[in-house]
Amino acid sequence: MRWRGRGRGLRWRIAALAAGTACLVAVVLGALVHLWTVEDIRSRGEARAFNAVYSAMDVYRRTGALSGGAALDPPGLPERLRGPDDGDRHTAYDDRVGAGPSAWAAQRTGGPGSPVLAVQVNLGPELSNVPRLDAAMAVAALLALAVAVPASVYGAGLLARRLGRVAETATRISAGDLDARTGPVAGRDEVAAIAATVDAMADSLARRLRGERQFTADVAHELRTPVGGLLAAADLLPEGETEDLIRARIRDLRGLVEDLLEISRLDAGAEQPVRVRVPLGEVVREAVARTGFGAEVSVRDAAPVETDPRRLERIVANLVVNAHRHGAGPVLVTVDGPTVEVRDHGPGFPAELLRDGPRRFRTGAAGRGAGHGLGLTIAVGQARLLGAELGFANAGDGGAGGGGAGAGGAVATLRLPG
Repeated sequence: MRWRGRGRGLRWRIAALAAGTACLVAVVLGALVHLWTVEDIRSRGEARAFNAVYSAMDVYRRTGALSGGAALDPPGLPERLRGPDDGDRHTAYDDRVGAGPSAWAAQRTGGPGSPVLAVQVNLGPELSNVPRLDAAMAVAALLALAVAVPASVYGAGLLARRLGRVAETATRISAGDLDARTGPVAGRDEVAAIAATVDAMADSLARRLRGERQFTADVAHELRTPVGGLLAAADLLPEGETEDLIRARIRDLRGLVEDLLEISRLDAGAEQPVRVRVPLGEVVREAVARTGFGAEVSVRDAAPVETDPRRLERIVANLVVNAHRHGAGPVLVTVDGPTVEVRDHGPGFPAELLRDGPRRFRTGAAGRGAGHGLGLTIAVGQARLLGAELGFANAGDGGAGGGGAGAGGAVATLRLPG
């Protein structure tokens, strides 16, 4: 769902970029057309005035008559054309209000001090068409924008959907689904390259993880036989402190081997839950009693749940044992509907565990005791198999859910489905 929201944002950002680009192009193009049109009208008007002065001067010098709208020293003549130093023709543009913007051309009729013959060409009718041209350009820009925005939204939607497939695949892989693949993606662009890279990365990661899981399973399986032999050999030892110490270490080793085998089966997906309807409170009490550790069990709601009681007992037992080994008493176990909460009053979970979750062979802070770090890993795997949610937090001054390790202790919350 988060990616879909980002996909929509990407789509509209691309559409906004396309719309902004279209508007910028329309403004620049409209300004250039406007300036070019006005300059062209002025240039053509000055050329007409220049030619008109040439014809009028020829008639004036031959006959002394004024023709073609020519006048001698007209009152509206721009100042720069009133006294040219030479006898050449000169032009000027006059935008003063009156008859309208005009192009003037002037030439002195004789030597210095002689009258100036000038012709005025009114450019008002032609310049009056410029606003209509601007309006037409604006309408064309709006039409282009109306076509460009939906087209860009559609194109961005295609891109967002393709990227969404890749993102969803990466999310599934990060969540532990090693069989997730994007598959063939249309096109040969960067998105297709990213999809192929993600799939290749998933293949490589899956091969490595399967190899590691197989290695763990093989090692654990091979260790079962010598560990069994050690237990049998320990029975031959004479009773005493040495025999008890050896038996305790062998039992620890056997527990480690069994934990490794359980983790390998969970990783391989070889386990299947057997669901029955059981009273949650009674199952939790039995699981706590079998640990051999003392814990206060409080049942607020004894509603039955449908789950695998053996796996549920395994989860609760691991949580209680972890609370005693790495925390401090009293350990409180609370059953409320389909939720089981195990809380101790020790230093709390380390920040790394809260951030990344339990990791095998890592127990966190030294203050939380020693161990193999497999108990919580097995609990998380069994909870996932049951479709339950197992969360970890620290109890702050005001209750559970504190952000860091504190005097309130560690809180593990198991939420069963239904």
